[in-house]
Amino acid sequence: MSQRIRVLVSYFLRRLGGSVSGALYVLFTMGYWLILFNPQQQTPDLDYFILVTGLFGPIIAFLITLSLSNWADQAINYPFLVRLPSRVEYLTAVLLTALVATLILQLLLALLAIIFHGPDLTLTSTLQIPPLWIAPVILSITLAMHASDLVSSGWSRVYIFGLLAIFLFGQNISNDGLSQALTGFSRYAANQGWTALLNPLSSWANSAANGGPSIIARITGALFWPFNAIAEAVLNGAFTGTQAIAPAILLLYATILFILAADLFVNKDLILTEA
Repeated sequence: MSQRIRVLVSYFLRRLGGSVSGALYVLFTMGYWLILFNPQQQTPDLDYFILVTGLFGPIIAFLITLSLSNWADQAINYPFLVRLPSRVEYLTAVLLTALVATLILQLLLALLAIIFHGPDLTLTSTLQIPPLWIAPVILSITLAMHASDLVSSGWSRVYIFGLLAIFLFGQNISNDGLSQALTGFSRYAANQGWTALLNPLSSWANSAANGGPSIIARITGALFWPFNAIAEAVLNGAFTGTQAIAPAILLLYATILFILAADLFVNKDLILTEA
C-alpha cells in the first residue's frame, strides 16, 4: 500500500511542479514574503514570524489541494484508480501531496524571512513550530477536499461549509439577541395558540436574559478554541498545559473530516472529467 501511495504522490508532485499553477504558487509565496516580511525593514518579532508564516500554510494548502483534486478528478487518471484495491489510497495520496507541497513552500517562506533580517530562533521556539504549522495545514487540506468535485457528493459541501458558517456566526450570538429571539418565538406561539411551547420558550428567554454568556456562543466558541489557544500561546511566548493540546485537537478535527471525505469518495459514483 505504501509503495502505491508513494508512486501516486510522486506523480502528483511532478505534475504540480511542471504546471502553471505550481509556478503561480511559488510567485504567491514570494509576494507574501515581500509584503509581510519586507526585507528592507527591521527584524520582525518572533511571534509575528510564527503567526504570519503559520497563516500562510492553511491558505496555500487550501489552494494546492483544490488544484490537486481537480487533476485527480480527470479521466486521464482512470488507470490508477482501477488498479488500486481501495479508493482511500488515492485520496491519501492527494492529501500527502498537498501536505508535502505546502510544507516545501512554507519552508521556503520561512527561510527567506529568516535570512533577510529574520528573527533569532531559539531551540525551544524551533521545537514548538512544527505542530503549530502542520496541524492547521492538514485541517485546511481536508476542508479543501470537501470543497472539491473529487470528494463532494450531492449537497455534501453545502452541508459542511454551511454548518461551519453557522458555528462561526454562533460565536457572535449574545444573550440579549438570544433572549429577544426566544421572546419573539414565544409571542408567535401564543398567537398561534401553541400553549405547549409557550411556557418552555418563555422560560428559556428569561434564562438567557439573566444568565452569563450565551450557551450557543459558549458551545461554538469551544469548537474554535484551539485556534485562539495557539494564537494566545504564541503571543505569550509559552504554552500552558491546556493550550499544548490545541494542535492535537486540530488534528482530531482533520481526522474526522478525512474519514468523512473517504466515506463520500468511496461510496460515490465517480464520473471523471475530461482533461
